Amino acid sequence: MSDPQQSAQNSQMLQGEPSPEELEAAQAANEAEALDALAVAQGELAALQTRNAELADQYLRAQADVQNARRRADDEITKARKFAVEAFAESLLPVTDSLEAGLAIKDATPEQIREGAEATLRQLKSALERNKVIEVAPAPGAKFDPHQHQAISVVPADQEPNTVVSVLQKGYTINERVLRPALVTVSAPK
Repeated sequence: MSDPQQSAQNSQMLQGEPSPEELEAAQAANEAEALDALAVAQGELAALQTRNAELADQYLRAQADVQNARRRADDEITKARKFAVEAFAESLLPVTDSLEAGLAIKDATPEQIREGAEATLRQLKSALERNKVIEVAPAPGAKFDPHQHQAISVVPADQEPNTVVSVLQKGYTINERVLRPALVTVSAPK
């Protein structure tokens, strides 16, 4: 009849158990699948490592760009602060020249001195206005504005309460910000 090993195989086949050859083939197939999966995973890992290196490089470049931009902005701010008054000083130079020229005239008459002083004052006011320094001189009867005026005293007057009676000293704004408030007297409430 048949040999005992063959009968064991036949009984395994009848019972649904795989033969050793089938087990070896299945194990070889599993190992091949595992090797393929490992190769795929290693390929994906290599691609991810490459992408990670690219992103790290882009991050470092972006950080360097940010630092360079910050340094340039700081340099520009420093220069702007350093030379902020340059235009203002330049507009005052003609005023200085006029004053020096007026003082150089030894035999000037009072009328010439007054005329020269008025011309120099016009130059000075023009230079201030070009640099956004605007005079604050409210007219008598104008409403008191605590943002631009400083009340020195309150006096009885025939005007409405809290209106300007007189200006003791002009005020000035620079770029719509109060540089010095106008010193005024204000009418008292009745």
